[in-house]
Amino acid sequence: MKKNLLLAAVSLIALSAAAPAVAADLAARPYTKAPPAAIAAVYDWSGFYIGINGGGGSARTTWDFVGVGREGSHDATGGTVGGQIGYRWQSGQFVFGVEGQGNWADFSGDNVSALFATRNRTKIDAFGLITGQVGYAWNNVLLYVKGGAAVVSDKYEISDLGGGLLASTSDTRWGGTVGAGLEYGFAPNWSVGVEYNHIFLADKDVTFAGFAGTERIRQDVDMGLVRLNYKFGGMPIARY
Repeated sequence: MKKNLLLAAVSLIALSAAAPAVAADLAARPYTKAPPAAIAAVYDWSGFYIGINGGGGSARTTWDFVGVGREGSHDATGGTVGGQIGYRWQSGQFVFGVEGQGNWADFSGDNVSALFATRNRTKIDAFGLITGQVGYAWNNVLLYVKGGAAVVSDKYEISDLGGGLLASTSDTRWGGTVGAGLEYGFAPNWSVGVEYNHIFLADKDVTFAGFAGTERIRQDVDMGLVRLNYKFGGMPIARY
């Protein structure tokens, strides 16, 4: 019996001594690296930008001969091209901005007077907009509204029915503007968009040199533009 107990104790001691060596020979548990956290790129609309635009417009123009009556109305239509410069800052998904825009234009049209044997012609050859913007961004898509001041360069002509010029003058008119646009950022610093603007001008009394009488002229302008902007600085923001 004692012999058996002594043999069991010796065997246990031998196994205990051999255990570390056996464990060292076992293959190590393979290490698996945790997958990286997902990163979403968030478009940043903040910063200064400059761009170009082009499109078309129509100016609804009404002529009234002061003290006599209405001569008629016409749509002065045509194309426009120009540029814009502005600054935007973003807070969450809301985007705020200020912008100045200047365009050459060729909006022209005429009508036969209902009072005289003459034609009344109007041409807008330039306009400018100074506006503020408020928008909402879905990452790289921005929807915004705008409003502010507008200035328009007008030319007016009165001709006989055969086209002979009787009188002409030019005028710079101030008014207001409202509009809306949709812009898409297709690269970190580039965006393209479409925009609608309405310019409303109050009645303006216009006197033609050498022409007896004053015309009261009212205008409202509608136009659609395609815009391309380049933003200085700024990259997509990484969001985990």
